[in-house]
Amino acid sequence: MNWIYWVCVGQAGRMKPEANLTGLFVPLVTPFTDDLRLAPDALACLADEALSAGARGLVALGTTAEAATLTAEEKRAVVRICSAACRAHGAPLIVGVGTNDTAAAITTLRELAQSGDVAAALVPAPPYTRPGEAGTLAHFTALAEQGGLPLVVYDIPYRTGQPLSTSTLNTIGHLPEVVGVKYATGAIDAATMELLGSSSPGFAVLGGDDAVISPLLAAGAHGGILASANVRTADFAELISLWQRDATGPARKLGARLARLSAALFAEPNPTVIKGVLHAQGRIPSPAVRMPLLAASADAVRRAADLATIRTNAHHEAAA
Repeated sequence: MNWIYWVCVGQAGRMKPEANLTGLFVPLVTPFTDDLRLAPDALACLADEALSAGARGLVALGTTAEAATLTAEEKRAVVRICSAACRAHGAPLIVGVGTNDTAAAITTLRELAQSGDVAAALVPAPPYTRPGEAGTLAHFTALAEQGGLPLVVYDIPYRTGQPLSTSTLNTIGHLPEVVGVKYATGAIDAATMELLGSSSPGFAVLGGDDAVISPLLAAGAHGGILASANVRTADFAELISLWQRDATGPARKLGARLARLSAALFAEPNPTVIKGVLHAQGRIPSPAVRMPLLAASADAVRRAADLATIRTNAHHEAAA
C-alpha cells in the first residue's frame, strides 16, 4: 500500500496528502572514493543498513549528503540508489530540494514527481536571498501548487538566514500539499512549544537538531531527520519509540547518551566527522568530502568513534 493516503480538509474540500512521518528518517551521507568520485555500492549498503536497523525512511540530497557539490548526474544516481532501497523495504524516500530560485525548484519537484518513487521533498526557506516571511510563504505556495509533490518545510534559519514565525509556519502547514516541517532552529523555546501545540492535522513536526532531539520528542515531536543516525541508526530509532511509548526513564538515559554522541559528531562541520567515523568502521571507502569542506581532524573522529562504540541496551532498561 502506498504510504500516502488522501484525506479531505477544509470547507473547499481540498485534498491533503497525509504522510506517515512518524519515526526516524536518516539523511544519508554521500560516500566518495579517495579521488572524490561517487561510491554507489557504499551508498546502497548504507541505505539498506539504515532501513534494516529501524529507520522509517531515508532522506537523499540533504545537507548531510553534500548535495551542493554533486553534479546533476550524481544527484540522479543518488536518488536512484536510495529509491531502490526504499522500494525493497517499503519505506518512504524524501529528497532535498534546496534553491532560492522558485521556478527552478518547481522544475526539480516536477522531475522528481514524475519518477513515482519520491514520497516528499524537503525544502528550506529560500537560502541567502532572505525574501521575508511573506516572500517565503509565496515561495512555498507556488511550490505546493505547481510542484506536484508533498512538501516538508526545512526551517533552519542559521543556514538560510530567514527566520520563520510560528504563525507563518502554521500558515504554510495549512497548504494542502505541505505535510511537515524539519524543525532545526537551534533551540527549544516558547515558539517551539507553540508550534507543537498549534500545528494542523497532517502536519508532522520532525526534529532536526540532533543533540536536542530527546527533549523535543518529549514535548511532542513526531520523529526526527537526524544525521547522527548514520552512525547509530537502531539507537535513534529506539529513542523515538521509547518516547512514543511513554517509557520516560529509559528514554531520558538513552537520549543523554545519544546527545553526547551527536555533539561529538557535529564538533566540526557536518558531515565531516560522521564520514570519518563511518570510514573508521569500514562502512564507506573514504572519509573524503568535497571543498569547501575539509576532512575532519583525527582527534574529532577518534572522540566520536569512541562514543559510537559504547553500546546501549535500551530494551533492557525499558524492562527494568
